[in-house]
Amino acid sequence: MTEAHPSISEIAALVGNPARANILLALADGRALTATELAYAARVSPQTTSGHLARLRQANLLALTKQGRHSYFRLSSSKIARMIESIMVVAADGPQRYRPRWNGDDRLRTARTCYDHIAGRLGVGLADALTHRKHIVLTEDGGMVTRAGDKFLGEFGISLDAAKEGRRTFCRPCLDWSERRAHLAGALGAALADRCFELGWIARIRDSRALKISAPGERGFMDVFGISLTAEQLALPGAGAVGEKQKVTA
Repeated sequence: MTEAHPSISEIAALVGNPARANILLALADGRALTATELAYAARVSPQTTSGHLARLRQANLLALTKQGRHSYFRLSSSKIARMIESIMVVAADGPQRYRPRWNGDDRLRTARTCYDHIAGRLGVGLADALTHRKHIVLTEDGGMVTRAGDKFLGEFGISLDAAKEGRRTFCRPCLDWSERRAHLAGALGAALADRCFELGWIARIRDSRALKISAPGERGFMDVFGISLTAEQLALPGAGAVGEKQKVTA
């Protein structure tokens, strides 16, 4: 008698198709996109994309929202984004042919979205700064905000009470596939990203998960978190590891 369990092979087969993988990656920043936009991301015809979207919806990997005459697709939950990011972490350690390809040159590695939180050098730097200053404590699969962190984050404009609402994990690490270290995820990671967007420190780049760091953002990340990410650095292709290009002070 075999033990009943979810079919890993079926999900793996869905994600393993290049077009469907491109669709999931395009939605990994948490936005909702139309079928036309996803056909462009998948690099296949609209007719073929329609079939892929149907299969992904049937497996509950995607959710559909209709607004008037338009239909928008998004990941069904943050768990799907975590799955994609985890696969990329594994692929990055594999043979060259299986390693993730960059899309957005060094900007993608410097700062990007991972579902609704910040990843890349900037995301890892924020997690490091908050940890080194003892504002948060991260374990392998969870985290908490300290009393000092509660005061700091409140002064930064983040409502921790609002972030704790709902059933979503409040604070947890997320292994960054390009930096091989953790950035901050969960409701707190999303709230931190939202605040940085609100301040105009970061902005989305069209058709990319990469984020643009504004001049006020460069100053703000340095003054508030001790993170130095200059415009010159952002333009430098093939930059080194985070420790070589990013200064995080405790």
